[in-house]
Amino acid sequence: MVGDKNPIRVLAVDDHSVFRQGVASLLEDQPDMTLVAEASNGREAIQQFRAHRPDVTLMDLQMQEMNGLDATIAIRNEFPNARIVVLTTYSGDVQVLRALKAGAQGYLLKGLLHEELLETIRAVHAGKKALSPEASHEIAQHATDDPLTPGEIAVLCLIAAGDANKQIASHLSISEETVKSRVKNILSKLGANDRTHAAMIGLKRGIIEL
Repeated sequence: MVGDKNPIRVLAVDDHSVFRQGVASLLEDQPDMTLVAEASNGREAIQQFRAHRPDVTLMDLQMQEMNGLDATIAIRNEFPNARIVVLTTYSGDVQVLRALKAGAQGYLLKGLLHEELLETIRAVHAGKKALSPEASHEIAQHATDDPLTPGEIAVLCLIAAGDANKQIASHLSISEETVKSRVKNILSKLGANDRTHAAMIGLKRGIIEL
């Protein structure tokens, strides 16, 4: 055992029960950690946090009802000292930065769970920030990029949905010339070959979601 230290109390939030079971099995062999509660969406996460006040919360990003980002913001607003690790399949730099701005102290890819989860929990509990190497690489790679404007992001969302310029102009109540100008800027800023490539980059980096 770990002397007289209290174990790190963990809340696991994910909409897949199999994933939560995987987290539970990883933690059960650790004398310095205990799983105190589980939740399957953001709303449940907030309720369980209030009820159990965990030391570290593992938060999935993509969930029904309320996503992990909104839940992280809500929990941190109510409990400013809450320590939250975002778990996701996405390493996109915009997604990472969004999570960090929301108050997450850790960002871990689900594919690296077995290798890095336990040390990430310990690091975040100790007050450190913990980013997976892939997430750190993505942030560094795009640190000097010219970000898309809100208007360009709106156009990119509709490109990803398969809309043509005329439809985009109608949806956003702007002229087709403005749409063309924004598309040109999007391709340039993202280093994309065409509209489809731009949509793929936008999704990969977490700039837009389907």
